[in-house]
Amino acid sequence: MIGLRSGTVGLRFTILYAVVFLLSGFGLLGLTFLFSRDRKSNGPAGDPSGQAQQRIWQLEEQLAAVHEQQTRQLLAGALIALAVMAVVSLLLGRVLARRVLRPLRLITSATRRISADSLDRRLAVTGPADEVKDLADTIDELLERLEASFAAQRRFVANASHELRTPLATMRASLDVAVAKPDPAASTVTLADRVRTQLDRVDHLLDGFLVLARAQHGALADTVPVELGDLIGAALRERFADMRAKGLSVTVDVPPRMAIQGSPALLARLVGNVVDNAVTHNEDGGWIEITGSAGEAQRVLAVETGGRLLDQREADRLTQPFERLGVERTGSSGLGLSIVAAVAAAHRGRLVLLARPGGGLRVSIMLPVARVPVAA
Repeated sequence: MIGLRSGTVGLRFTILYAVVFLLSGFGLLGLTFLFSRDRKSNGPAGDPSGQAQQRIWQLEEQLAAVHEQQTRQLLAGALIALAVMAVVSLLLGRVLARRVLRPLRLITSATRRISADSLDRRLAVTGPADEVKDLADTIDELLERLEASFAAQRRFVANASHELRTPLATMRASLDVAVAKPDPAASTVTLADRVRTQLDRVDHLLDGFLVLARAQHGALADTVPVELGDLIGAALRERFADMRAKGLSVTVDVPPRMAIQGSPALLARLVGNVVDNAVTHNEDGGWIEITGSAGEAQRVLAVETGGRLLDQREADRLTQPFERLGVERTGSSGLGLSIVAAVAAAHRGRLVLLARPGGGLRVSIMLPVARVPVAA
């Protein structure tokens, strides 16, 4: 049984029930004492010298003494019974409080399990139309409105990202035409290179928006067994030139069987973003350590890098979109680790960022084994 903690509503209900019972008991005890009091006799109305009157008086005094003794015994027994019932009232009050608050505890527990990634869940409380059911129905209506709002926001991001690709392609084609003319001016070529760089950055940002919207909205239909080791190798080969230019030392310790059930495109983006983050935000001559562990229930991929000393609160913010650390990171889109967190959540996993005591960052991704991903 779940105990009632100090300061909870259940404890207050228990104390309230016990106080009401004790007040009722004291009131009943007071009434019993008042009605049981024997009024003192003023003696016989006539001459007390008669033998008959003396005997009646003595008899009345004896009856009064016996009645007073019985009253004291009755009061003592009532006090003992009241003390016993005080303990019983606490126990009964606790049971009644738990019984009354049980529907609220169920609603609270169900509501805590609902997050931004599971707004499709509902409490669906059944029973009589009372205050508790009204509260549950109100929470369900709130969740329905929140789900519609989140879905509309994600659709807007996806649609806007798609629509912006057309003007970007037009701008890129215009630059190519301007540069392809005979004897283009040097200023035109320089300007075209600068604009093309910014277009590449915007295109990369839109691609991140699309992946983030896909990971956060809709079911993952293309789920197949994916080997994380192959994705790690592909990501390292893609960034090999950058790692060599920075002089990075890379250590990989991943077991041969690290397969999970998931979307190949999203998982490739997840691993690619983690490796890209480790390479881009590493110092020259630094190091990268990639490890993996295959448990019975989950696969754990950890990418650890060196670098400057970070605060844990700074590291926790990196899972939010457009969060960056330091001026040297302003060249990134700010979506890398937020995409990793969204893809991991879409596969029923999670991302953990840990600031290393000696400097640098440890990125750990926990993904379940043999579990088909569902809608976030």
